[in-house]
Amino acid sequence: MRYSALLVAFCVAIALLGPGSSVAAQAPANTSGDWVVPRTPDGRPDLQGNWSSATITPLQRPEGQDLVLSWEEVEVREGRAAGFLDAVSRPSDPDRGAPRAGGGVGGYNGIYIDRGDKVAKVYGEPRSSLITHPADGRVPELTPAAQARRAERRESRSQFGQYDHPELRPLGERCLVSFGSNAGPPMLPNGFYNNNYTIVQTPDHVVIMAEMVHDARIIKIGDGPRLPEHIRPWMGDSWGHWEGDVLVVETTNIHPLHRYSGEEMKVIERFSRMAEDAVLYEFTIDDPSTYTEPWGAQVPMMALNDRLYEYACHEGNYALSNILSGARYQERLEAQNQN
Repeated sequence: MRYSALLVAFCVAIALLGPGSSVAAQAPANTSGDWVVPRTPDGRPDLQGNWSSATITPLQRPEGQDLVLSWEEVEVREGRAAGFLDAVSRPSDPDRGAPRAGGGVGGYNGIYIDRGDKVAKVYGEPRSSLITHPADGRVPELTPAAQARRAERRESRSQFGQYDHPELRPLGERCLVSFGSNAGPPMLPNGFYNNNYTIVQTPDHVVIMAEMVHDARIIKIGDGPRLPEHIRPWMGDSWGHWEGDVLVVETTNIHPLHRYSGEEMKVIERFSRMAEDAVLYEFTIDDPSTYTEPWGAQVPMMALNDRLYEYACHEGNYALSNILSGARYQERLEAQNQN
């Protein structure tokens, strides 16, 4: 019954979140003292709505760069992004020649790609990277044990061709979880498209629906029994609690094939309303078996004045079987040519 009620609340919220324009500007609209944090009927900060983490700010900081950019640097970066979007969104030339025989025919164009065109800004500070710690803004080095695990995994995969069986294909291509780490944890922009989310909350649950492959994270609020160590869902076992006006979520038991995972990994996420049109998402990854030190980031999620749409992930329905069938056909041709 509890999950049924949660599903009803989620569906009602989706229906009520109507369309409008697109993502709000990256600078929060109202950070003055006049704005009051909206609250749910049970008195908690209201995180609900449609949000987008699309940004041109990279995860890691270029070497030697300060965390906070100057406004001149912001103007240059956002101007460059706007120019790129304008260039790739122009109509195709109907008189262009045919592609080179055997070459690529192109894929997604500027209409599909929506990585964002604004620098991430946290409480008015334009950022050069999403990572805030360590101080250099870089993902820490892997431990020797983690390096050994990765080498072992590469060696195991090297005995197969990349199209030998479906388990060798990326998880996103198989429509199992989002590309990159959109759904999380941690929830990161993918630098491509569909960096959009719907958040719905009740007193005892929070649902975060990621548009990319429409993954839905169900976060339990309170203190209850954790999953046993050997049970590891794709997005882990997430429990949340409130620290004042901040929702703090602790996730363990992340699936070993997830983009960020480890037997000892713990991801701490923090959600807070930064402004009327912005949620601040923060996370810290702590995994002494994988990284030489904890690391984390701040990601502004801006109001998305639009609906989320179904992610029609057809690859897992028929494209994957076609890819594998094509590989088998190519193998037969190669075998015939050798005879």
